[in-house]
Amino acid sequence: MKNLENTMAAVGDPGHGSTEVLPVSDFSSASPQPANPAPAAADCDVLVVGGGINGCGIARDLAGRGWRVVLCEKDDLASHTSSSSTKLIHGGLRYLEYYEFSLVRKALQEREVLLKSAPHIMWPLRFVMPHDPRDKSLRPAWMIRIGLFMYDHLAKREVLPPSRSVDLRRHAAGKPLKDQYKRGFVYSDGWVDDARLVVLNALDAQARGAEVLTRTRCVHVQRGADDWVATLEGPDGAHRTLRARAVVNAAGPWAESFLRGVAHSAKGEALATKSLRLVKGSHIVVPRLFEHDHAYIFQNPDKRIIFAIPYQEEFTLIGTTDIEISGDDPGGARIEQEEIDYLCTQASRYFDKPIVPADVVWTYSGVRPLLDDASGDPSAVTRDYLLESNTAAAPLLSVWGGKITTFRKLAEDAAAEVGKMLGQSSEQRPAWTDGAFLAGGDLSGWIGAAQRPDTDFERFVSAVQAKHPWLYGQLARRLARAYGARIGDVLGDARSFADLGAEVAPGLFERELRFLQDHEWAVSAQDVLWRRSKLGLHYTPEQREQVDAWMQRHAKAV
Repeated sequence: MKNLENTMAAVGDPGHGSTEVLPVSDFSSASPQPANPAPAAADCDVLVVGGGINGCGIARDLAGRGWRVVLCEKDDLASHTSSSSTKLIHGGLRYLEYYEFSLVRKALQEREVLLKSAPHIMWPLRFVMPHDPRDKSLRPAWMIRIGLFMYDHLAKREVLPPSRSVDLRRHAAGKPLKDQYKRGFVYSDGWVDDARLVVLNALDAQARGAEVLTRTRCVHVQRGADDWVATLEGPDGAHRTLRARAVVNAAGPWAESFLRGVAHSAKGEALATKSLRLVKGSHIVVPRLFEHDHAYIFQNPDKRIIFAIPYQEEFTLIGTTDIEISGDDPGGARIEQEEIDYLCTQASRYFDKPIVPADVVWTYSGVRPLLDDASGDPSAVTRDYLLESNTAAAPLLSVWGGKITTFRKLAEDAAAEVGKMLGQSSEQRPAWTDGAFLAGGDLSGWIGAAQRPDTDFERFVSAVQAKHPWLYGQLARRLARAYGARIGDVLGDARSFADLGAEVAPGLFERELRFLQDHEWAVSAQDVLWRRSKLGLHYTPEQREQVDAWMQRHAKAV
């Protein structure tokens, strides 16, 4: 298969997102109302800078507590780190080796909260860890058993089954492996469509009153005693001045540079007091290596681990690397040939059929903004987050570090801290996202009461096909995965394929493209093919060009 160009670069296409507010009832029960109305002197209560998972999660939580929120993102939502993860909702088994018990417990607690909030984009996944007692580079079996016991018991489980040992000579997961791997261990975590997770948070934030501005750069923000004055540069180059009572710095890899270059202090006080370590993680995608639905976790001689995960039905995702980088443009990170060679070599230690660089059909790289904790090994740097409050003048909250699994808890903690800085306690503006659905996650209108996230989704697909029998199975499943209960908003009154408009590329019709433009801030073909979906992986270059041409012809006016 022909290699695909890495499309994770920052999007430079002009355009802007929709500001239409979707009904709150589309998502979950109403969030708590503020105990006291906020002062109206400022344009908003909180300006959130950064449209990745943390920024959108924080904007959602704040808006749900009744704060007036504006979020600005210089590119598309999830353009960088948040669409470049290994796409796992996991506790982080390997972090136990670094005694990160608090982080692992917090992440394990969040797994099932997230799985229930959006079963269309997140689902349980079983992992197989092959083991060969003769290979002294592997962790001994006793150590793995202790680690998995802790993994099973550090947090309550309702959906995910416990770990167990497995005979790979009899289990389907053993078939693609080398004969030397006769035993192994199986445990549970979860899978997530990371880029769509960001969009669903942004949608819920917008539905609860937040203004979400994509392709809008914060070029200057001046701190005063009681508020901030920000200059925002829109996609057309026009500037907008905005006054906010507080600023949340959720700029991810740019969080430190935002404080050192964009934000300006009131009276010379230090804004940047922490340092980030930027660690690049790269992944490769190859044609499907196995038929079963389990993923693999492989131990490497360098004590790192990599995953091999079923991906997009036809492929296997392999990653990740950990390489510390420097420079002024984290968005320009690209995979190096040495990383491709490394991932192929390590995976080939386990699979019977060797993986070679020529097999790679797509790659992507993202930069993890990890808080500098003086660890020598980038793999050992903590993945936990730190929220830094600065109240020397108008309130400032900076988000350092974090991982996708703990974004909801991070956002909850951040919203509570912002409220405190603005004079409102969590009792006055209580937390609300634990148990709330994300956009499209409430399937009860289609299937009745929820039972289990994985089986609920299958019941949902059946309900969609029963209501729309003209939708062929593969398309019905893709739309159900992407939009969940919002699929009715996409299909509208369509009763046949003719009602969906022209088929711009296989399985992609004009009605869906217009929906993405009008409701999900999609401006370019990259937005559609690589973040709102992964259709770009399935299309030929000519088909991707057809989508690009359509998006350009039907671009929304700025």
